Amino acid sequence: MPSSGDWKIPPAAQPKAEGYKFDLDQALSAVVSLRAEVPADATTAETLGTERAGHGVVIGDRGLVLTIGYLITEAEAVWLRTIDGRVVPGHPLAFDHETGFGLVQALGRLDLPVLPLGKSADLLVGEHAILAAAGGRHRAVAARIVARQEFAGYWEYVLDDAIFTAPAHPNWGGTGLINAAGELVGIGSLHLEQRRDPDTVFHVNMIVPIDLLTPVLDDLLRHGRPNRPARPWLGVYVTELEDKLVVVGVAKDSPAQRADLRAGDVLLSVADDSVDTLAALFKRIWSLGAAGVEVPITVQRDGRMLALRVTSGDRQRFLRMPRMH
Repeated sequence: MPSSGDWKIPPAAQPKAEGYKFDLDQALSAVVSLRAEVPADATTAETLGTERAGHGVVIGDRGLVLTIGYLITEAEAVWLRTIDGRVVPGHPLAFDHETGFGLVQALGRLDLPVLPLGKSADLLVGEHAILAAAGGRHRAVAARIVARQEFAGYWEYVLDDAIFTAPAHPNWGGTGLINAAGELVGIGSLHLEQRRDPDTVFHVNMIVPIDLLTPVLDDLLRHGRPNRPARPWLGVYVTELEDKLVVVGVAKDSPAQRADLRAGDVLLSVADDSVDTLAALFKRIWSLGAAGVEVPITVQRDGRMLALRVTSGDRQRFLRMPRMH
């Protein structure tokens, strides 16, 4: 996440009002900037920091703001800034680990437009869209959908149909992806570098599709999380390296650490099934049952094969949870 200083998108990359049939400035004013403060002893403080900045989109007429969840995970305080400079406190209402979405409830009046939800399933590769940060046109990118495909993140995260846009937005966390009808169709999550060849780096943003929100929105509002059995979580960070799955770290006091998984271990199989991609690894773990299930893993360490058994956990129980009002 880059800092939220005084920056602007180059004019050539900004959206132009005459290119859209909806009120562009009104739609962009539904995007707010977001700042979160997290205690130093929080589980995610080491990896995500204690001060986090990004954006969110107003999706409810009572001040409900949708953002990317890593901005508000374990936050004690959240502040929202509107396009006209007003600062309103917010409450971190919910976070869904499976989708990555987070919800913030404004604790004062935002007096901003509500961006309607569209259907991300209707987006086509090659289609034009806007990826908007808080601050109006000069902080929005006129982008294209360049891919729709599976995405797996090293932190035990998989999206079956992630959206990828270019050119990349430089301040992507919590940005709103707006379609040609002026509807919200996704929330910005990551900046990625992709190589077309050894000498060419292609910068894109990964967007979480809005269609993943609809099935869990009521649960998030009522319970702060989806009302379904939690997936098994190990607390292991894994990367694909030279066609191998290599552990690059384990979360402190996590099931993986307790089972003696270590950085440098090469993961070979889960429950006797070989795994060779991040997505295959995580999906095989999740297929074994709900959080608490034992996960048999075979690793290679220092030239030796080891069979480990990890008693999985509920990731949310390892975090500070927001208080429900």
